[in-house]
Amino acid sequence: MTIAITRKPAESIAKCELTFIDRVAIDYAKAQEQHQAYCEALEACGVKVVRLAAEDDLPDSVFVEDTAIILDEVAIITPMGIASRRPEPARIEPDIKRFRPTLHIELPATIEGGDVMRLGKAIFVSLSTRTNAAGIEALRTLTAPYGYTVTAVTLQDCLHLKSACTALDDQTILLNRAWVDNSLFDGYTLVDVAADEAGAGNVVQANGSILMNSQYPHTAEIIEQEGYRVCTVDTSEFTKAEAAMTCMSLIIEDEKFD
Repeated sequence: MTIAITRKPAESIAKCELTFIDRVAIDYAKAQEQHQAYCEALEACGVKVVRLAAEDDLPDSVFVEDTAIILDEVAIITPMGIASRRPEPARIEPDIKRFRPTLHIELPATIEGGDVMRLGKAIFVSLSTRTNAAGIEALRTLTAPYGYTVTAVTLQDCLHLKSACTALDDQTILLNRAWVDNSLFDGYTLVDVAADEAGAGNVVQANGSILMNSQYPHTAEIIEQEGYRVCTVDTSEFTKAEAAMTCMSLIIEDEKFD
């Protein structure tokens, strides 16, 4: 079964961290409605959604993806790249432990799940304002015993690697080439986002479907033409928080979960 761990948005989300975009007002009531619709869209794709309570003292806590790197064998709990978010992993680790044993990367290494893209046993990770070289090396050390390779890629003009690209499946990458150096993606099928939709490279694999932001209809058409079933949902309030589709869930495959 495909499981998605989610957390309701904090009342303080308007105080979220921003790096590459300017701050604009976030409608909290609308954000709550959109998050509910996001969870319902995952459920419509056959995903079991675990809904965690809001952590109102942590403005970015709805963005659970950054707290852990989910592998088939273990979950790696991350040391967040920005101080205001460092309480988040400890708050969610007990819920992750329901599905995976956990390992930890420790400071001064930093890494966030949004900088990590996995395709089967291949892991791509970017240096960013949130992930440093020590974090990448620690990830390489922890994952090697399970047969994973870790490849560092170059990122520009966006917050996380998965702002620029995500996996449509284990052999196919959706990407905005302006934001990521794709020279290390040799051997994979590359699908470009629509020219007028720079932020469309972030989608969720949801139980065989692709869940994406309804703000990007042209890219949705491209993905459908590639043969994928696409589901869309409006997450525009979270776009204001420099977030995208994968940010709001931790996707876990667990055949034993009931």
